[in-house]
Amino acid sequence: MKIIVISDTHGKHNQLRLPPGDMLIHAGDICMKGAGYEVDEFLHWFEQQSFRYKIFIAGNHDFYLEEAPEDYIRQKIPKDIIYLNDSGITTGSLNIWGSPVTPWFFDWAFNRHRGEAIKKHWDMIPGNTDILITHGPVFRILDETYDKRNVGCEDLLNRVHEVKPGVHICGHIHEAYGTVIKSGTRFVNASVLNSRYELANQPVVIEL
Repeated sequence: MKIIVISDTHGKHNQLRLPPGDMLIHAGDICMKGAGYEVDEFLHWFEQQSFRYKIFIAGNHDFYLEEAPEDYIRQKIPKDIIYLNDSGITTGSLNIWGSPVTPWFFDWAFNRHRGEAIKKHWDMIPGNTDILITHGPVFRILDETYDKRNVGCEDLLNRVHEVKPGVHICGHIHEAYGTVIKSGTRFVNASVLNSRYELANQPVVIEL
């Protein structure tokens, strides 16, 4: 299976040129301001993409997806799009889990305080997860900011070590774009925008 991974498009999805593949994954921050019309525009674009599976999660800019009633959000999402919010899906032989949660930072969407408040979200990740999608990175892996701070989540790192997914996909820290393999897990930060919110990075291609 050929998986195309993107994240942090912030309303610039129309500028992307996606390579062909079987599955398209977006790891959150589809919006800039978090308004409902931004979500609608993204969903219209996402639905038009020619992939068998189209999966996305929200990010810390996507206020609408946190504030609107869950049932209403589900009604808006086209049937051929999979939206994960502390939830999972099995596609073929792959178990995929997604969460929008990130450590608390200036009261953005889906923020949780470090410690027990955020750990309870990571405890929900099933032990048989093959592909894990979270908006934010784990601690010290693809999480370094422009001022050399590691801002990833320690509790998420601990859970990843327990679950050992084949792939962990994130975004959030634009300047940490890249791929690295550690302890048998392929970590991907798929932020397509740089720290100046310019389209600078290519979609990441994963072959499984």
